[in-house]
Amino acid sequence: QVQLVESGGGSVQTGGSLRLSCAASRYTVSRNYMAWFRQAPGKEREGVARIYSDGGSTKYADSVKGRFTISQDNTKNTVYLQMNNLTPEDTAMYYCAAAGGPAANGIWYGGVFFGYWGQGTQVTVSS
Repeated sequence: QVQLVESGGGSVQTGGSLRLSCAASRYTVSRNYMAWFRQAPGKEREGVARIYSDGGSTKYADSVKGRFTISQDNTKNTVYLQMNNLTPEDTAMYYCAAAGGPAANGIWYGGVFFGYWGQGTQVTVSS
């Protein structure tokens, strides 16, 4: 069973930084698309960043371009999301996702279906 475990969330002030980590088990991140999504209260889950092939291909939501960076460490089978210059609008539960997985709870992002999910990590940015 694929397992994705996120960590690194927390509370910061506007302009601060956080780095989220997603450790994968029984899934090889280097051979698949990986992504970060977020969901704010009352809003739909949205794709934030996607990566494939160790950074060979990345995609970002317009709202985070230039501030967030997605990367991966294949030796650790882990994906990261470096978030800089955070604003209150970035406050949300952040989820790590892996391509494939059950159709019932998946989301398409940039033409890729993500059906494996972590439990989420909360990011709160105060003004």
